[in-house]
Amino acid sequence: MRRTVAAIIGLTAGALLCACTSGVGGDDYLPYDERLKKLRLSQQHVRRISGTFTAQAFITTDLDDNQITAFHPGAMNHSHDNHVADASGVKLGIVAPDGRDGMLQHAREFHAAGIPFVFDPGQGLPMFGGAELTEFVKMASYVTVNDYEGQMLQERTGSKLEELAKLVKAVVVTLGARGSVVYTGGQQIEIPCVKPQEVVDPTGCGDAYRAGLLYGVAAGLDWPLTGRLASLLGSLKIAKRGGQNHHFTRDEIAQRFKREFGTRIW
Repeated sequence: MRRTVAAIIGLTAGALLCACTSGVGGDDYLPYDERLKKLRLSQQHVRRISGTFTAQAFITTDLDDNQITAFHPGAMNHSHDNHVADASGVKLGIVAPDGRDGMLQHAREFHAAGIPFVFDPGQGLPMFGGAELTEFVKMASYVTVNDYEGQMLQERTGSKLEELAKLVKAVVVTLGARGSVVYTGGQQIEIPCVKPQEVVDPTGCGDAYRAGLLYGVAAGLDWPLTGRLASLLGSLKIAKRGGQNHHFTRDEIAQRFKREFGTRIW
């Protein structure tokens, strides 16, 4: 399971989210169960699939922060057994890398239910052709990709990011050390990168960025504030090794945000 939900719940004040990013575990799920209990995160909609392993990723990072990932989906191939309607009170969703059938199904269910969602194809993007990716975009309210994924999305759909942005409220593209850009309302809003205290491990920075993105959308912040919050969270993450070893409070975020950008976040 991706870490976006854990990160955003630590920052929001009750924003209701449904993250259709697998939600299934295998016979080796016990350590995940213990971790989520420690974080006080609900497992109400996590399905256990016997005879399988929980999805596993092994990421090799070199000294220039280039990464190679080996991935075994395992139980994630059963993500389509989960349905958006299984959760009540959902106000915002995210469809991120998952089982192929699950991603399509959850996007269609969010759309049919009138629930806005972020389409974050990530490493799952190569599984889909141009017509399917265009369908995802048309159903979504927001799209977020990194620069490589953005290029692939354009190539497969035959549409420029500016054109795709007309189909949603915003397309957000992360550019690593060059910051990010938000395509919205016919504009391109440049978001600066926050210089980290040190560069230790980029694994999970995209998830941290998306936590800030989801918070901003849920809280109704404008795009300059939302993008800067997301950038700040990514910066905090890269200074720590591992995907879940960065910790912060709302007050700490507020102080760091004011120091970095000269304005208040809340």
